[in-house]
Amino acid sequence: MSTQSFADLGVSSAVSHALKERGFTAPFAIQTKVIGDVLAGKDVLAKSPTGSGKTLAFMVPLIDLISAEDPRPSALILAPTRELATQIVDESYPIAHARALKVTAVYGGVGLEKQARTAAKSHIVVATPGRLEDLLRRRAFNLENIKVLVLDEADRMLDMGFRPAVDRVVALCPKDRQTLFFSATLDGEAGKIAMEYTTDAARHEHIPPPQKAPDIEHRFVKVTNDTRVASLVSELGSGHDLNLVFVRTKRGADRLVKRLAGENVQAAAMHGNKSQRQRERALADFEKGKVTTLVATDVAARGIHVDGISKVINFDPPGQTEDYVHRTGRTGRAGERGVAVTFVSQDQLGEMKKMTRQLKLSDELQAAVGDSPHQSHRSGKPNGGGQNGGGKPNGGGNPNRGRPSNKKRSGGGSGGGNGRSSGPRNVASAGSR
Repeated sequence: MSTQSFADLGVSSAVSHALKERGFTAPFAIQTKVIGDVLAGKDVLAKSPTGSGKTLAFMVPLIDLISAEDPRPSALILAPTRELATQIVDESYPIAHARALKVTAVYGGVGLEKQARTAAKSHIVVATPGRLEDLLRRRAFNLENIKVLVLDEADRMLDMGFRPAVDRVVALCPKDRQTLFFSATLDGEAGKIAMEYTTDAARHEHIPPPQKAPDIEHRFVKVTNDTRVASLVSELGSGHDLNLVFVRTKRGADRLVKRLAGENVQAAAMHGNKSQRQRERALADFEKGKVTTLVATDVAARGIHVDGISKVINFDPPGQTEDYVHRTGRTGRAGERGVAVTFVSQDQLGEMKKMTRQLKLSDELQAAVGDSPHQSHRSGKPNGGGQNGGGKPNGGGNPNRGRPSNKKRSGGGSGGGNGRSSGPRNVASAGSR
């Protein structure tokens, strides 16, 4: 973090106080670089990776640039997915409230009418391109008064085929608007449209300092549809370590919570259709250890930052390599050891083979899927010993532990063993598609 304060960067006392109440006392590097230029009214091009604090880098000054008396909406943020749109709103809501501003997320998959009414009354709209165009066609509101336009994860929007929709939306915004362009890359097409959308933009690039490789043990477990839930229960154990379980969809998260309840595992659901208060409560309970397992879609990999997660379990394999990295990066943090477990069924092998080649985990996957259904396989690499890493016992010797698996440790020892004293197993679900 910077030695400067948010106030030193020109942030108002109301917003600085709201940030302090949320535990943000000093800006991150990308925030230090960007906030002053945004407050000065400049267009900005920013290259910064996920997890660097980029959301507040544009939201903090944007909130100070908008007045409660301004026409609505006065600011528009385009995001590639509903998960990211929801995350942006969740992070910025308390800060916007400090200046009496309303902020809302607009995305598909929910009712149009209520969303249209809420967006029309909001100072700041965070939207996916497709749903935004739906509402504009219905004349729910217009973009004539947009003072600030933000494109977040612009490179991802391009990868998802949103370029035509983004072009149409940008054309509807005033030409004298301020534009903030955030992307993981400013090369290729992303760099080209960045120049088209901005004028005399200040350019900033944040490259995080090299960090020690996370200490993560990677394992793969061969499952069938009939054994997947039993394998999960076995991996969760009966200890008090924090476990993060990933599924593909919100519906899948809800179904899994119900199935876990059938295994006498207490479950609480938290996803995009829940209220903000319900989501915050579930996350707070997870951080405090009141619930020890969180079931989530990929939004959690980008939006949940909780230290002390001992194990990440891919109940459903990730769809792409980037998602695997984001998911498993939730464990093995702050010098702690972690475990990443991925369940793989026969019909998922093809995609997983491609992914593990890129991740240099091909040997681990092949060894796991090649074993008999009741053997646990270990890589034989000098990564330390012991079941579940670190030589810890596994949750009281559950007989289902001997599922076919293999592990590779990133950086050193492993850990996250579930061998602490048993107690009720509690689960919170965080699906959000």
